[in-house]
Amino acid sequence: MTGEQQTLDPDLVGRYALTTWGYKQGEMVALMIHLGTRLGLYEALDGAGPVTSGDLAAATGLHERWLREWLRGQAAAQLLASEDGETFLLEPEAATVLARSDTPTYAAGVFRSLRDPAVADALAESFQNGIGLTYDDQGEGSEQHVEAMLAPMARALLVPVVIPLLDGVAEKLSAGATVVDVGCGTGLALELLADTFPASTFAGYDVSERAVAAARKRFAGSENVAIHLAGGEDLPATGDVDLVMTLDCLHDMPRPDLAMAAIRGAIAPDGTWLVKEIRSSNEWGKNLRNPVLAMMYATSVATCMASAMSTSDGLGLGTLGLDPVTLEGMTSEAGFTHFVQHAVDDPTNLYYEIRP
Repeated sequence: MTGEQQTLDPDLVGRYALTTWGYKQGEMVALMIHLGTRLGLYEALDGAGPVTSGDLAAATGLHERWLREWLRGQAAAQLLASEDGETFLLEPEAATVLARSDTPTYAAGVFRSLRDPAVADALAESFQNGIGLTYDDQGEGSEQHVEAMLAPMARALLVPVVIPLLDGVAEKLSAGATVVDVGCGTGLALELLADTFPASTFAGYDVSERAVAAARKRFAGSENVAIHLAGGEDLPATGDVDLVMTLDCLHDMPRPDLAMAAIRGAIAPDGTWLVKEIRSSNEWGKNLRNPVLAMMYATSVATCMASAMSTSDGLGLGTLGLDPVTLEGMTSEAGFTHFVQHAVDDPTNLYYEIRP
């Protein structure tokens, strides 16, 4: 039926309109967060107390009129506190999200890169031909965007919390172990472990040329870290790796099943495989409890599933596709018999200890 033939509920129309414009508002506020991060405005506001646009202009050397409009927009978005639209406060709780990159709640870093409009054109083609975009296809700086998303929680949890949960792993690393990070990206997790456990040797594998270039630059001159431009399915079947890590990457792979089989061939009989995956369920109703579920699915289409469908035989798991039930089934098929999910205070991810 056409709109003219239907009797429409005006309240429901209003709700859909407000919801739709709310997402447009989100797009524009995201641009403002990008500018605030890019220009160092949140850092300038952190600890400064109540400030005017003139105060911020004096502190940053930026134009007062532009700052005044930006500040009012941030207050309207409830990211700054202001009672009169003239004086603004970045509360300390907001600063941990917007200004302090060394805290696990820091989120502003994900706004540093804006998506190239050409990526939208390529994604539209993906809907027609079924083939997605690799991470290198997803625009300049995509590798840095991934690290910006993952770094705060990784720094807070990987070494001090997660590694001690794994049976005997910290002791092996201290004594000198062999570690492989599949889907290592720009190498953050390898750096955190290598700095803490210098007696161990580390190898990173990734298929992104840009990520590998950044990781190799990161470890230039290192004697115990090697970076390989290769996928998880390319791991040699040495049967001697003490710790394998796949941190928030299996669902991005076109063929995670092949990577799992290769990991089974590479890992030592008493080795450990640490998996970090997005918190999700195989039940739609439980996923609906996620307050940012719409963002998760949008991220999947634009990034994760796009990568997982970047080959003609891709399984296309996507951001939410590797829930505990699915993961346990796939690891069992790959030949692993020990599967434990650890309780970690991470609102976004689940952590698993898997052994042969």
